[in-house]
Amino acid sequence: MIKPIAIAFLLPAIFQTAQVQATTMHASAREILSADTLSWDTPLPFDNEVKTGKLSNGFQYYIRRNVEPKDRVTMYLATKVGSILETEEQVGLAHFLEHMNFNGLKHFPKNELVNYLQKAGVRFGSDLNAYTGFDQTVYQLPIPSDDPELLKNGLQVMRDWAQDALLNEEEIDKERGIVLEEMRGGRGASQRMRDKYLPVMLNNSRYSNRLPIGTEANIKGFPYASLRSFHKDWYRPDLQAIIIVGDIDVSAMESEIKRLFSDLKAPATAPKREEYQVPLLNANQFIAVTDPEMTYTVGQLTIKHKEQKVKTVRDLRSNLLKSVYNDMLNARLGELAQSANPPFIQASVGIGGFIGGLDAYNAVFVAKPGSFEMGFKALARELERVERHGFTDSEFQRAITTIRKGTEMAYVERDKKKSDSYVNSYLNHYLEDSPALSNEDSYNLYKQLLPTLTLHEVNQLGKQYYVDNNRDMIIMAPENEKANLPDEQQVKTWFKDIEGEQIATYDDKVSDLPMLAKEPVAGSISASKDIAAVASKELTLSNGVRVVLKPTTFKNDEILISAYSPGGTSLYADSDYFTASQAADLVNSSGIGQLNTIELQKYLTGKNLNISPYISERAEGISGHSDKEGLKTAFEMIYGYFTAPRIEDDAFQSTISKTLSMIANRASNPNFVFSQAVMQSLYNGNIRRTPISEDDVKKIDQARALEIYKNRFADASDFTFTIVGSFTEEEIKPYLEQYLAALPASNRKEEAKDLGIYEPKKGFEKVVHKGQEQKATAVLSFYGDYSYNEQENLNMDALESVLTIKLLERLREEESGVYGTAARASTSKYPKNRFSFTVSFGTAVDKYQALIASTLDEINKVKKAGPLEEDLAKFKIEQRRQLELSLKENRFWMSQLSGAYQRNEDPSYITHYLDALDKISVSSVKAVANKYLKEEQLFKFILLPDESK
Repeated sequence: MIKPIAIAFLLPAIFQTAQVQATTMHASAREILSADTLSWDTPLPFDNEVKTGKLSNGFQYYIRRNVEPKDRVTMYLATKVGSILETEEQVGLAHFLEHMNFNGLKHFPKNELVNYLQKAGVRFGSDLNAYTGFDQTVYQLPIPSDDPELLKNGLQVMRDWAQDALLNEEEIDKERGIVLEEMRGGRGASQRMRDKYLPVMLNNSRYSNRLPIGTEANIKGFPYASLRSFHKDWYRPDLQAIIIVGDIDVSAMESEIKRLFSDLKAPATAPKREEYQVPLLNANQFIAVTDPEMTYTVGQLTIKHKEQKVKTVRDLRSNLLKSVYNDMLNARLGELAQSANPPFIQASVGIGGFIGGLDAYNAVFVAKPGSFEMGFKALARELERVERHGFTDSEFQRAITTIRKGTEMAYVERDKKKSDSYVNSYLNHYLEDSPALSNEDSYNLYKQLLPTLTLHEVNQLGKQYYVDNNRDMIIMAPENEKANLPDEQQVKTWFKDIEGEQIATYDDKVSDLPMLAKEPVAGSISASKDIAAVASKELTLSNGVRVVLKPTTFKNDEILISAYSPGGTSLYADSDYFTASQAADLVNSSGIGQLNTIELQKYLTGKNLNISPYISERAEGISGHSDKEGLKTAFEMIYGYFTAPRIEDDAFQSTISKTLSMIANRASNPNFVFSQAVMQSLYNGNIRRTPISEDDVKKIDQARALEIYKNRFADASDFTFTIVGSFTEEEIKPYLEQYLAALPASNRKEEAKDLGIYEPKKGFEKVVHKGQEQKATAVLSFYGDYSYNEQENLNMDALESVLTIKLLERLREEESGVYGTAARASTSKYPKNRFSFTVSFGTAVDKYQALIASTLDEINKVKKAGPLEEDLAKFKIEQRRQLELSLKENRFWMSQLSGAYQRNEDPSYITHYLDALDKISVSSVKAVANKYLKEEQLFKFILLPDESK
């Protein structure tokens, strides 16, 4: 897998978050904070809860015990080896070598590694995986830790990855095709434009011609010796570290690491691991690239600076200042994007890390069609406004409050922190020399540093980073926008235009009004019923609202809230469809009660909550989350969305404007054209299965949208709320009585309507030609009526799993025809029992027909003989192992309980899930395969390149 390369700047996690109460401090942290400001130059303390070490051969290790999740351990092998180290003859081989580490190891020949781990319930791709970047290759293996044999073998896998890839010639040749398909899948407008602008963005450094995927010519033709040479030179102990976090014995694990990894050897003439840089040119650069398949226009301003590593308390404080700056400026840009006639679709600014020893100031915007100048000037104007006038104290205080709340939230959950979070911290420490603070040190440092930040310093930060040197202007646009794009001189003129404008100070509009004009009149709880099997309770309120409560201890301060009522857009005529389907989003984009959208956003500063209404085809409802502190506000919002919704003129016009902009060029995207053609052929142009057009957008009626929304939420008596998380019944009851029991109710009886929108009974083939890349996409789908029940659903899940295993073995490993493929089963109970079963993959144009034949052959094998017992066993152990984790997640229980009530099913089903799983057999899976995967119900959808003219 290739580590993603961001086109635009992604804000890094520049601070670890922390707690709400004083705690024991690490000695070095106490020393830092007890001294004066000169101690800000003291190095940051390293996490004292992780065991670290370095073997005599240079191999390093990080080991930490953590029981979230219980009986699990996550192991990473980090290597400071990436594509930047490749010679011209080795381009692409760092990534190719990553692939080969899954195709033959000393103790796991051929594909035995994946096979063995699947038998232990480890999922290939989502669990077992790896990625390659410019400067690193990282292998990851999360496994159960309650099986001593598996734990032992997991370590052996890490040892084999470190230096014992077999690099068999037959396996190398088979993998060439797979990597070429991964390369083919990444081709398109983004890749073609990236190839043009990357040399500019990376200042023509070595990074610009060392993309990890490599080149087609080299992947096809590199000699075996080149790969083996790269492996020998760079897979060595002084460039490697193992990171192990989980429910393990640290001392025993350290002993095993010493036993297994001490014999790793570096070659006698090991090449030096150079640290490559992107040089600063002390000049500005400009490039505009277009592509006929690009669907929107992006302008990116990147101002490069020497990297500032976070090594000391002062550096940490500097990063906090950057975070405050980013937060305040992005809030302003967000307001602008929500105006009635937004100058751009969206925009963001950030100061943070870049690549090759650099940091960067990045300002990015997505322009409306034909309006690049307007978008550019609007962004530049906001940057100039900050330069001249700075930020306001009220903005500053909100940003500080947001960061403080984040630190409190994270520390409250410190004993629930997942192992993966720790792994990533230590990984970045090893690879990037980033700080790795303990939870306690982190909180106390931030608690002390936050009050020392000043508005003046933040304002000066912009002047330091937003400068007219080492500035790149990169434009990416559709081909049809070429005439609207500036040249470099025009951009310089626009900057001068902005500098000459009279720009007013920012007006920070806040409201002192409460969200609700008056407190609701409380109702009461009229009935209660225990659901003992799943430690839950069903309450009925005085207005008929049903509430399902499941208190948990999986998190210390997380409460999930969901509500649904039957109906949705199905109750409205086609003429109202697009208005009805957008109604909840328009309300959600506006304020509530007495607060408009901007005032509401500011009101919610420092509150860890989100509440949003929705209207789907068959239901309407509420979804969201809160912590205990925010519960009152969360319930106020719920009450407000029922009784005082708004669709503001600005929000409506902004949404319409941005929607029109976003869909203007979508017909240039091959994937959109393909999807649209599939939907058209399946549903005969039904408006509810057709992408919204410009005419449809313009017909959305603001008043009618609010009318429909109010109608959907006018009667709460048929709503079911599900609340899961860290609360007690006594804590939640006052909110249920004050807000939910006060919701309006008229006891109307509604059910969603069966719209009769179903796929044809007889399958067909549909071929779509769109796109300039020589690649094909195949989607094979079966549709039909279904016998919906728990056991049938489980059999379908098993069929999905065993076919995915077989298709990966056949299409990927044996035939080298795809990078990835999977089977996907979907079942629905309402409006009537239906199923879909789909296999999809991307491949070469000259391979897709043969691969379709192979796919159907594997399906027919299961229909004829059933799945292999071994593959079925893999499905069962994976389900068992995943259930162990899921049962301790609030989101899993929310899905289970809310889903059961929506489908009128037994909410305690999960308690006998394992019994149902045991009943799955070769014959039962074979039966569902024959019952549903019928040749006459097969639909073939093929996307091919544009036909030759």
